[in-house]
Amino acid sequence: MQGDLEWGTIPALVDSAAERFGDREAVVDGAARITFAELRDRVRAAAASVVAAGVERGDRVAVWAPNSKDWIVAGLGALAAGATIVPMNTRYKGAEAQYVLEKTRAKLLFVSGTFLGASYVAMLRSSAGEGRPGQPFAALPDLTTAVVLADSAPETCVAWPDFLASGADVPAADTAARAASITPEDIGDIIFTSGTTGRPKGVMTTHAQSLRVFETWASTVGLAEGDRYLIVNPFFHTFGYKSGILASLIKGATMIPQAVFDVDATCTLIQTEKVSVLPGAPTIYTSLLDSGQRGKYDLSSLRLAVTGAASVPISLVKRMSSDLGFGTVLTAYGLTESCGTATMCRQGDPVEIIAATSGRAIDGVELITADESGKPTAPGEPGEVLVRGYNVMKGYFEDPEETAKAVDADGWLHTGDVGVLDEQGNLRITDRIKDMYIVGGFNAYPAEIESTLAGHPAVSEAAVIGVPDARMGEVGKAYLILRAGASVTPDEIVDFCRKEMANYKVPRYVEIVTELPRNPTGKVMKFELRAQAAEEFAAQQ
Repeated sequence: MQGDLEWGTIPALVDSAAERFGDREAVVDGAARITFAELRDRVRAAAASVVAAGVERGDRVAVWAPNSKDWIVAGLGALAAGATIVPMNTRYKGAEAQYVLEKTRAKLLFVSGTFLGASYVAMLRSSAGEGRPGQPFAALPDLTTAVVLADSAPETCVAWPDFLASGADVPAADTAARAASITPEDIGDIIFTSGTTGRPKGVMTTHAQSLRVFETWASTVGLAEGDRYLIVNPFFHTFGYKSGILASLIKGATMIPQAVFDVDATCTLIQTEKVSVLPGAPTIYTSLLDSGQRGKYDLSSLRLAVTGAASVPISLVKRMSSDLGFGTVLTAYGLTESCGTATMCRQGDPVEIIAATSGRAIDGVELITADESGKPTAPGEPGEVLVRGYNVMKGYFEDPEETAKAVDADGWLHTGDVGVLDEQGNLRITDRIKDMYIVGGFNAYPAEIESTLAGHPAVSEAAVIGVPDARMGEVGKAYLILRAGASVTPDEIVDFCRKEMANYKVPRYVEIVTELPRNPTGKVMKFELRAQAAEEFAAQQ
């Protein structure tokens, strides 16, 4: 199929990138500068060490660490040894990490030393218990090796330099044979969902799926050889790992990993490294735009931004072009179960399409909106977004029951998102089915209301939830972050909404906040807002 391209597998892509881009910079991480040829050599060395650790084809290797050059080498090295990688959320606590390691029966773990003041090994020991050599954590019998991505490691674990040295005696021919044995249809990764509605589920995708999707993604957005790509999106997420690492290897862009988004640090990197590509959640751009320090930096190298959300205010898209200098701003839609991408805007689309929609289905993928019976809804009519095509996951890891709920017998992935298609096939996500609330019998979609609120000149960002109401059943509550230096009262916001939307959509409550609860990919965690609101309303009874 088209997406197998000439590489077929991710290890073959690493070799191809070295041949095509050679001495160009592949990775810049602090003082470290690694060419594509050097990256291939480091990946092969890491693969030899993974083989030496007893990892067989198809075994799971977990990576629990922030964005860095070592994550890239470790992850790609595990893939080159024929393993399936399991990227793990850097915000996990010990018990959450233990669950994923137990579920996947991971044989090897690459783990950060400390991150954001926390020792990952200590957290995991507090949950899984301290082990011994050959079983670093007592409650994880399948995990035989834990490699700390640092120069030293706690007892029972292995330091990164020592681990790399352990592969020196593995013949190069053996490592090459292992890489050559991998097929395009092998499972390349298991990425766990956020688990906001229950236990996280492990989404399985193949090498071929990832390569085809992200060759399409990279070509559509216009990523090019020589681009300098600041990767703020975390590597444990498709947006960071696949549209970051894989897309850069496909096109020859320089990867500049950033462990934690910080406005000043990001602006410094853009200026010093002449960053040209900066994808991210809308909050990345609003943070840059609203920073009082932005004017101190030269951001003129920026040219390409790719973002995605239920809706992106037109004002944000325009400000990204006029104030941040992006020549191209595109939006897209996808979920982990669709290999991260289902629809994309195209270069040349008008700003109204880019801001108000997530574009059209990518080539080779079908997308419809459907009612509760599964019947397609007409253009302009809302329905659940269903996706079918080569990008749909192979299933949830060892969970056929949940897989059957998500992907029906006809191959349609039921996304749980509500959307509307226009006559040209552009998709506008109106909300998550579970986020919709009903006001006196009318369906209210928070994303639609948030988009209107973001059009107020004082509002930087909005999050809307449904809260209980004795008369209407539910009504809206809006949490607002204001632009720097702006001021507005809740009553003024309500008056603004009454002029802009139907009465049932107008939030009955407005709260001005300085921050919103977010997961590491920048998405607002509505369940936390709902829990907080429930406590407040219970206290008032």
